[in-house]
Amino acid sequence: MSPRPKPPTRTSTTGTTHGHAPANPSGLRQSYTPSDGSAEDVAYSADSPPMSPPTQQAHLTDDAISHQSLAGPCIQNQPTSTPTEYTTLLGRVLDFREHAHDGPCNHGTFSPRPASPSGSFQIEGGSHADTELDGTSTLSRTKAWKQRWASRMKSKKMSTSSALAERHGVKDTALMYLSYYLPVMVWAREYKWSYLKGDFIAALTVAGMYVPMALSLADNLAHVPAINGLYSFVLNPLVYALLGSCPAMIVGPEAAGSLLVGTVVKTSVDRGRGEDDDPILHAKICGVVTGMAGAMVFAAGVARLGFLDSVLSRPFLRGFISAIGVVIAVDQLLPELGLSKLAENTPGVGHGSSVDKLRFLFSNLDKVHGLTCAVAGTSFAVIMVCREIKRRMQPRYPGFAYIPDRFIVVVLAAFLAYRFEWEKAGVSVLGEVKSASGHLFAFRWPFQPSQMTHIRDAMGTSFLIALLGFFESSVAAKSLGGNEAFASIQLSPNRELVALGAANLVGACFMSLPAFGGYGRSKVNRSTGGRSPVSSIILSLLTLICILYLLPYLYYLPKPVLSSLISVVAWSLIEECPADISFFIRIGAWPELGLMLIILLSTIFFSLPLGMAIGVGLSLLQVIRHSTRPRIQILGRIPGTNRFENAEANPDRLEFIEGCLIVKIPEPLTFANTGELKTRLRRLELYGTSQAHPALPRLRREDSNRNIIFDIHGVTSLDGSGTQVLEEIVRSYRQRGVRVFFSRGPDKDHDVWQLMQRSGIVDLVGGEDHFVGDVHDALKMTEVEEGGELAAVCDHESGVVR
Repeated sequence: MSPRPKPPTRTSTTGTTHGHAPANPSGLRQSYTPSDGSAEDVAYSADSPPMSPPTQQAHLTDDAISHQSLAGPCIQNQPTSTPTEYTTLLGRVLDFREHAHDGPCNHGTFSPRPASPSGSFQIEGGSHADTELDGTSTLSRTKAWKQRWASRMKSKKMSTSSALAERHGVKDTALMYLSYYLPVMVWAREYKWSYLKGDFIAALTVAGMYVPMALSLADNLAHVPAINGLYSFVLNPLVYALLGSCPAMIVGPEAAGSLLVGTVVKTSVDRGRGEDDDPILHAKICGVVTGMAGAMVFAAGVARLGFLDSVLSRPFLRGFISAIGVVIAVDQLLPELGLSKLAENTPGVGHGSSVDKLRFLFSNLDKVHGLTCAVAGTSFAVIMVCREIKRRMQPRYPGFAYIPDRFIVVVLAAFLAYRFEWEKAGVSVLGEVKSASGHLFAFRWPFQPSQMTHIRDAMGTSFLIALLGFFESSVAAKSLGGNEAFASIQLSPNRELVALGAANLVGACFMSLPAFGGYGRSKVNRSTGGRSPVSSIILSLLTLICILYLLPYLYYLPKPVLSSLISVVAWSLIEECPADISFFIRIGAWPELGLMLIILLSTIFFSLPLGMAIGVGLSLLQVIRHSTRPRIQILGRIPGTNRFENAEANPDRLEFIEGCLIVKIPEPLTFANTGELKTRLRRLELYGTSQAHPALPRLRREDSNRNIIFDIHGVTSLDGSGTQVLEEIVRSYRQRGVRVFFSRGPDKDHDVWQLMQRSGIVDLVGGEDHFVGDVHDALKMTEVEEGGELAAVCDHESGVVR
């Protein structure tokens, strides 16, 4: 590796040379010497951005000019040399800008950038430009109109991508961008017939395990006709296969979403808008809830809000999901013990809290139906044993994943119920499975004006369904990882939102349950041979065949068996909670444990909506509190170096500069985090730390803050509110006679610099001379001004004017 070139030497900020230094320079603010490339001398400035214009050099040696010119993208003929830290990242790949002038150019990488060149976005029938260089028209009016429309539709990233493609000789077409947003155009072109066998076996395995689950979720949790659960496995996987960016993902109804649909149905009944035995109304409400959730997810995808999966904290999700598991388990005890009809006739039980249902169960244990309890308990035990055997044996024998244990249990239970006439013995069976309207796949638009009452009732619950559904889908997609069969399909949270939203909007038109990606079934799909979205399409076809031809055979399916399937899901939701609790106790994360406990208790003792509201509210408060707290630091110098570190973290091994307060602002300044900026700065002035309690008397002398140096390297953006607060802070300092300096500031073309100039901050601090390249330069200027000097210090060792 070639030796690191020395950074270009600099003159004073005013460009004037002087042959004298301060009469009595301080011992801490040492005179500035040229860098010799040593680690100690460059450690602080290694991560610094290019020098701001006010501190750029006025005189450069030939070597310095050569090194600096390599950083700018406006060089016509770059010399062949070994790359250094001054070399541009992509070399001439992005050298598509016009030249500002002839001769050497030292503008650097932050020079003004003209528009992207024409001709970079190819459209059939013509080039990007409407005219040649001489102004001659080359396109017809129709083609010119198409070209102008295409250029306006292009985003900034697409323009840069067009230039990159042109430099590398890659054809840049609209079809390329369309393929990114429609993954079906990629995997359909790259699909191999050898994948079909694995996709079919995977779809058959998933259908055998999860189609009965869809019946259970619809009938027992959502309180809608069972066929609406099957609709979720017909429509949603098909739409997601066309739009989704995770080929192995299988979407379908989930326990949490189905339970939340059931809460909306129960709320509507409690408010007198229907009866418990009105399947048509329940199906309509289901369509409204699914449609609202789908619309929210779709709108979030269009608005590029894919980061929303990070809004809810892990403790909130674990506490809420565990609470849902407890609620589901308690709810399923009623049909598993044969007490459903008695609970319906007892006021305050069917729609009560989990505590009310547990109190009812313990007071009516003598009325438990023996055969129903035996069927449910046996089914639950068999499924749990098979689940544990699979978990232990599958790593050594992958073929165990193909065993559809739940499907076998369901089929065997239905046969036994038919053979021994369990219905006459008092065991509830599923009965006739049919559409509430009497027609399969009856289309009904969910956002009709007549449904406005239900839309208002479902608004909050639909939002939570959308948030939890997207979070679970995001976790599943990230856990599944990439797909070696279709490496060109990149996982994108925003495209996932669009795909999931579109799938639920289509499903809502047929009143299906909300459906999102699930890690469990997606893992089964992948482990049994599923390699492409074709497995989702086959799953849709198998479920459609079940709806068209197998519904009569589901009549004798015992409801206790369906309840046991749901209880297994509830167990899986709860079983991970002890490990999280143990982890949080081990690390002493008491606020996280408190949040989990609050959500769990409020859900169990009151209701699921209340627990949901409290959990979301507390999580959002934590996010707001974290984002509104400024992270400013007071810096101290490591003795013998030009490196500065957080003085609060290492107070014993750092030296403080007499008469100077060095403040680092490591984040953008916006309306959200500038509210306490004045208060925290004042605390630094008084105590030298932000950790001191304001009840203490002043600990720092007033003359210790004669100079304020702001390190604003992290202020990459600035809004109007942040600019106003910063201007008020600077004005207050100047009125008190305090000198203000800014180090590692932005380039003149940067939005932050322009805002500071237009707001008057630049003039308040004394002009551009007070914007320097690093903290050491600022310390040098404070010493010069305090000594009565008008310019920078001469470097006596090398004789180079600085």
